Amino acid sequence: MAKGRPREFDVDEALDKAVLLFWRQGYEGTSLADLVSAMGITKPSLYAAFGNKEELFKKAVDRYAERRGAFLDELLSQPSSRRAIECFLMMFTGAEAPEGTPCGCLMVQGALVCSPEGDAIKDDLMSRRMSNLKRLCERLERWKAEGDLPADTDTESLGRYVNTVANGLVVQANGGARPEELQEVVRQFMKSWPGRQAEESAPADICAA
Repeated sequence: MAKGRPREFDVDEALDKAVLLFWRQGYEGTSLADLVSAMGITKPSLYAAFGNKEELFKKAVDRYAERRGAFLDELLSQPSSRRAIECFLMMFTGAEAPEGTPCGCLMVQGALVCSPEGDAIKDDLMSRRMSNLKRLCERLERWKAEGDLPADTDTESLGRYVNTVANGLVVQANGGARPEELQEVVRQFMKSWPGRQAEESAPADICAA
């Protein structure tokens, strides 16, 4: 029995290119023609390796979440909530992003503009964001138990507050706000942080994504 022809492209490299494209243009803003061009493959090859556009998008988000998740794990392991949250928010300003990396967050802007046909995508991204929010709130609760946050801190509300600021940074970054402007927003936010006020801002090496 004849063997199928081997793929003539690197699947991981092609998926990374899809991640960047979806990150820049969102789900509905990215056409199959865009994907084929950016990934450097044919449409039949795309379908064979990744499935349809929706399946490819979910694989791209999985790849993105895996990489951002590792950085988030590192941040949440910090003993200081102030340093961890400042670094978390700075991640969305684009200030430390490598050359060519889109601004903002794929999980937020991936479906900012989406028709009813994209409800499955919106629901999937919402579920992922809620999972991350739950992780953040659980860590805030542990910081409170460790004495890093005041005993009367409402960690669920605080987590939602942080999440709302992060989402706002994403929208602003996607709208063209300069990284230095968004960094100042983060610094203003951190002035109201209920943790230990004597701490200095987080070192840049901790915040590097």
